[in-house]
Amino acid sequence: MSQKREWIYPRIIKGKIYQYRSAVSYFFLALLFAAPFIKLNGEQLILLNVVERKFVFFGVIFWPQDFYLFVLALLTFIVFVVLFTVVFGRVFCGWACPQTIFMEMVFRKIENWIEGDYLKQKKLNEGPLTNDKVIKKTLKHGIFFLISFFIANIFLAYIIGTNALFKIITEPIEAHLSGFISICLFTFVFYLVFSRVRELVCILACPYGRLQGVLLDNQSIIVAYDYERGEPRGKINKKEDNHLGDCIDCKLCVQVCPTGIDIREGTQMECINCTACIDACDMVMEKIDRPLRLIGFKSEDEIKLKQPFKLSNRIFGYSAVLIILMSVLSYLLISRSDVKATILRASGTLYQMRDKDKTVSNLYNAELVNKTSRDLKFEIQPDDKNAKIQFIQKEDHLKYGGTVKITFFVVMPQNVIKKYKSDLGFKLISGGKVIDHFTTTFIAPPNN
Repeated sequence: MSQKREWIYPRIIKGKIYQYRSAVSYFFLALLFAAPFIKLNGEQLILLNVVERKFVFFGVIFWPQDFYLFVLALLTFIVFVVLFTVVFGRVFCGWACPQTIFMEMVFRKIENWIEGDYLKQKKLNEGPLTNDKVIKKTLKHGIFFLISFFIANIFLAYIIGTNALFKIITEPIEAHLSGFISICLFTFVFYLVFSRVRELVCILACPYGRLQGVLLDNQSIIVAYDYERGEPRGKINKKEDNHLGDCIDCKLCVQVCPTGIDIREGTQMECINCTACIDACDMVMEKIDRPLRLIGFKSEDEIKLKQPFKLSNRIFGYSAVLIILMSVLSYLLISRSDVKATILRASGTLYQMRDKDKTVSNLYNAELVNKTSRDLKFEIQPDDKNAKIQFIQKEDHLKYGGTVKITFFVVMPQNVIKKYKSDLGFKLISGGKVIDHFTTTFIAPPNN
């Protein structure tokens, strides 16, 4: 038997923490909308172009050849999220997740502006279809759709780039039909998420809520209700001392929760640590002249055992792994060359003796990949002054984001060869600077 969904109408209380959260949300919104249009080193700040397999982070380009860096960065991010969750719980969901920021700071505010507070919204939805209801619903969903369309364009700018997006917008639809369909599809998805699905994304779709159940322990600092201080609940009776706890069971913490839970029932998967219940409870505590933070950022040990937060062995372990990963990733990023050079001896070939001039040659195939944001003119020079390069297929120009393949002989005088197999290095020079160095092996009979 299917259970009908109970629609949630959260009450908005603009306390101190709500104001802080609003400031953080507006910062992330500004960054989210501005990042595709900010240029650094000739590239947009962030680009995740899966189609062309081109990724840009803060002006630095990463190509498929840098996939190992992407995997390492993703692993580092996962360990950071795990460590952050172990210490602070699901704070990311309430303060930095785009779903929460758009829902609570954009769409929810528009809904309150048009339909009124949570009581008026509930009355409007449950009431008959009147002209006032039609006007308000049409206006609200029209604005929701326009904002979703705007978000879809920004989202697409992260995937295909702002230049490609401008072409889709300014040029005829038939010239960019796939791009137009993508914008329409993303618009519909975002509109559906923020107008209908809403908190179900956090409760059902997001795996992070289920992950926190595994990661949290009694030392994790989360949004929690101090049951030692708050219980037993009851209304204030000024005429007699009934020895009740500080919680007066006003249920305001439930009314403000965007996922509809009662924080007093303990840690729950649906809690996104948005801190709305903290503001609501503080407002009540202030009115009844009781200490604030009956609901606050607390750990289970702090509530039950009155023990302050301390670093556990698990936190030290995650921190050590995170530091190692960040160190390795930083080293690889710093040592990353502008051009990726791969050189191999031609398969199926040995050395070639040149009796005419008493030299020995080896045949090589080289592939160069340009990782920079500009075209490069280059030359290859061997480290050994006795070695000379004879090109069969010569290239000296490497296009932006492009690759070239080069075939050449390396020729060495036979009288300088001391052993059958020796290392041979090459410098890749562009603009008078060495931009990469690569090595291979040179084989030839030694000069006895």
